[in-house]
Amino acid sequence: MNLSDLLSNKAIKAKVKVDTMTLLLTSGQLDAKELHKEASKLKAADKANCIEAMEAATKTNPGLMSAAFFDFVVQALEETEPRVKWEAARVIGNTAAQFPKKISDAVPHLLQQSNHKGTVVRWSAAFALGEILKLKSKINATLIPEIELAMEKEKKNSIKKIYAAGLKKAKINA
Repeated sequence: MNLSDLLSNKAIKAKVKVDTMTLLLTSGQLDAKELHKEASKLKAADKANCIEAMEAATKTNPGLMSAAFFDFVVQALEETEPRVKWEAARVIGNTAAQFPKKISDAVPHLLQQSNHKGTVVRWSAAFALGEILKLKSKINATLIPEIELAMEKEKKNSIKKIYAAGLKKAKINA
């Protein structure tokens, strides 16, 4: 079964589709380029499934990510569907170290998501921003004050803790 058939098969549940795509990615039977090509033409729910599969695969192997897919997930942060936003942010968090020159493109979108009404979207944005902080890049000079401001506004302690951990790592030996 090819990727297009898998995604269009309504008899297969979303979780099974995600698990199948994750397995295909991690085994090398599917690459980021093919997944990106397919995901870019899908509706929100199926697009989120594709991004979730990439998120799961890049948790253990960030090298599976392509530059084009990174750009795709940065743009996906602007989608209206919350699940697309949070899966995209988690992929960025998993792979930011692979694309240090592209993180400056992601940061404004992630900061915007830090104000989202959805807790999972804000949590995912905090995760990605924390991972970017840990890279200790030049962007931290402007990012740290923004994160501190987001942390002050945040009502959920679980999200504040994510920001605090990123700030702590960024400031150690800075």
